[in-house]
Amino acid sequence: MPSKKALVRRPSPRLAEGLVTHVERQKVDVGLAIEQWEAYVEALRAHGWETCEVEGADDCPDSVFVEDTVVLFRNVALITRPGSASRRPETAGVEEAVAGLGCSVNWIWDPGTLDGGDVLKVGDTVYVGRSGRTDAAGVQQLRAAFEPLGARVVAVPVSKVLHLKSAVTALPDGTVIGHIPKMDRPSLFPGFLAVPEESGARVLLLGGHKLLMAASAPKTAELLTDLGYEVVTVDIGEFEKLEGSVTCLSVRLRELYA
Repeated sequence: MPSKKALVRRPSPRLAEGLVTHVERQKVDVGLAIEQWEAYVEALRAHGWETCEVEGADDCPDSVFVEDTVVLFRNVALITRPGSASRRPETAGVEEAVAGLGCSVNWIWDPGTLDGGDVLKVGDTVYVGRSGRTDAAGVQQLRAAFEPLGARVVAVPVSKVLHLKSAVTALPDGTVIGHIPKMDRPSLFPGFLAVPEESGARVLLLGGHKLLMAASAPKTAELLTDLGYEVVTVDIGEFEKLEGSVTCLSVRLRELYA
C-alpha cells in the first residue's frame, strides 16, 4: 500500500539569523519555534503521516524549511540548488534521506537555481515560480527532469513574495487558492479561488478533505470549512517571521510504496 511519509528537519539553533526578503526582520524566539515545530510534526503524525527526520544542519539557519531542498515527482527526487548560496549546504542531508527512502535522485546544476518552495504540483501539472530564488536555468532543468515523466510544466512569474507557494497552493480537488495582492498573474491558474488572508493561501493536504494551515488565517479557515473541508490549524508564528509556512516545514512523499 502507498505509504505517506514526510521529511522534516529540526530547527537550527541559529534560526533567528534566517534570511528575510519581502518582510521586515523581527526577533525570533528559537525556544518557542522549537515548540511550534514539535506541534507541527505531531499534527502530521496524528493524521497518518510517518515523519522522517533529516539529519540536522545546525550551521544553516534556514534548514528547517526543508521543502526548498528537494522537489518530488513520481519516484524522482530532484535535489535543488537554492537561490541563496548560504542554503546550498542544506541539500546533502536531504539527498541522503530521499535516496534512503528509495527515490531516484536527480540534481539542479550550476548555473541553475531552484527553491522547492517555488514548485506547486496539481495533478500532473507542475507550476514553477520564476522568483528571486529560482532562475530561468532552474526552470529549464526542472522541465527537462520532469516532462519525460509525464509532467506538464508551467512557469509562473513571482515578484511580490519569496516563493510561488508563499502566494498560492491547491485544494484536494485541484482548485488553486491564493491571495490576489501577492500574485503576479492569477489568470494563469484555472479553477482559482481567492482567499482573504496572505497566510491563508498556504495549505498542506493531509489526505481526504483534511487541510493543515496556519492559525494566523482564521477567515480563510472559516471559508474552507464552509466549503466542506476539515481544517486543522497550527501556530507557526515564529516561522512566519522568516517567511515560512506549513508547506515549507516538510516534504511530503505520497507515491512511495512500503
